[in-house]
Amino acid sequence: LAPILLAGYLSSSQVISLVHYIVQAGETSDAEAFVRELAQRVPQHGDALMTIAQQLEQKGIEKGRAEGLQLGEQRGIEKGRNEGKQEGKLEVARTMLENGIDRNTVMKMTGLSEDDLAQIRH
Repeated sequence: LAPILLAGYLSSSQVISLVHYIVQAGETSDAEAFVRELAQRVPQHGDALMTIAQQLEQKGIEKGRAEGLQLGEQRGIEKGRNEGKQEGKLEVARTMLENGIDRNTVMKMTGLSEDDLAQIRH
């Protein structure tokens, strides 16, 4: 690709269109690195290519942020569910203890530990 671009047959807008197509349709795992390398090899189109590389970098940053937010949200939901389940078990255990059921039976029925039961005030 570099020799074709160096030959000067394409205008800047054609180079930009071609590189956008290659990046979108291509199989490269690191499109940004590809464009930066191309910019080094074809200095007369370097500014246009670096603009594309910066756009790709920005898209990568935005994608990373979105994935990070989604992961954090999923972890928060899971943590909330687990805390809710634990609170529910503690409430059931409290009721069982208040109704005179022995601690060993409560632990067996709820899956709570002795330490968990120690948190309960009844």
